[in-house]
Amino acid sequence: MYNNMYNSLAWIRGIESGNTKISENVWIGPFCVIDGEYDKLTIGRGVNVSSGTQIITHDTVKRCLTGKLLDIIEHSPILIEDFVYIGANAVILKGCIIGHHSVIAAGAVLKENSIIPPFSLVAGVPGKVKKNIENSYRNWIENDKI
Repeated sequence: MYNNMYNSLAWIRGIESGNTKISENVWIGPFCVIDGEYDKLTIGRGVNVSSGTQIITHDTVKRCLTGKLLDIIEHSPILIEDFVYIGANAVILKGCIIGHHSVIAAGAVLKENSIIPPFSLVAGVPGKVKKNIENSYRNWIENDKI
């Protein structure tokens, strides 16, 4: 089994096959499930994945409901661009694209194939863009310099 260099209490699949690509300066909290075993999963630079988050590139709904008459695992790639913050216990399902500098609120659920523009604040079940945070970001850069 792959030794998770991000957090020993997180479960990360797809590293060995090359499906899961995690860029530099990524933080992954404990109790996360990051499963790129069945399709491409890309996590960009500087992403923070908070505790309990699930990022899943596949589902077995048809296989289960048909009693395996349709013995297939449906899957789609997930792309998380650079500098995204994902709050605790968020769920990101197959086919999602999350634009750079976005915030996925704690407990949010991004349904299949959600496309989140850059600089978005996403919250709720299902996850919806609540506002654009680009002005806030620019104010932080200009006013909160150390």
